[in-house]
Amino acid sequence: MIQPEFDERGLAPAIVQDATTGRVLMLGYVNATSLSATETTGLLHFWSRSRDALWKKGETSGNTLRVVDVSLDCDGDALLVLVDPAGPVCHLGTTSCFDPHDGSPEQPAVFGTLDALWSTIIARRRERPAGSYTTSLLEGGVDACGRKVTEEATEVLMAAKDHDAGSGPADRIVEESADLLYHLLVLLAERGVDLADVERELERRAG
Repeated sequence: MIQPEFDERGLAPAIVQDATTGRVLMLGYVNATSLSATETTGLLHFWSRSRDALWKKGETSGNTLRVVDVSLDCDGDALLVLVDPAGPVCHLGTTSCFDPHDGSPEQPAVFGTLDALWSTIIARRRERPAGSYTTSLLEGGVDACGRKVTEEATEVLMAAKDHDAGSGPADRIVEESADLLYHLLVLLAERGVDLADVERELERRAG
């Protein structure tokens, strides 16, 4: 693995970026020991400055970071690590440590949740695990994915009409909308369209 120029403490900063979405997730510090553990396991390890100990990200939470690529900056004293995250990176429950926080960790960021789901779907597209519903949709191609998007959009409409008529709860709109968003993400993945491009288009329209 690439070895940066370490400082007087034997450490170097590592900027962690989602390999799929491009979002900057966190900043940590590495040394020769943590880089060796990262190379051996394929999972990102840091060196904790507060505990002066090796630290595997996600060791407790399960939200590990699978390393996709590592590169040096122009001075050779910092790393950029592209990863495939297994879940939210920040200890406050958000996708990135750079997401805005209002002091309420119980209130997750919606787009952070979508990004985490997107990362899982991209992993399914790459690995195609047997028995996975996402895998079955992807292998069915654009017709299978598109058919489910159409079905779920209809379910959202029916749930909204039932609610308007007083015969259905608002919770059903929420549930059907979640199904629709999931299947839309699968369709994007099947077509090789990046969710980040959709987010940028929304930003462009917002001015």
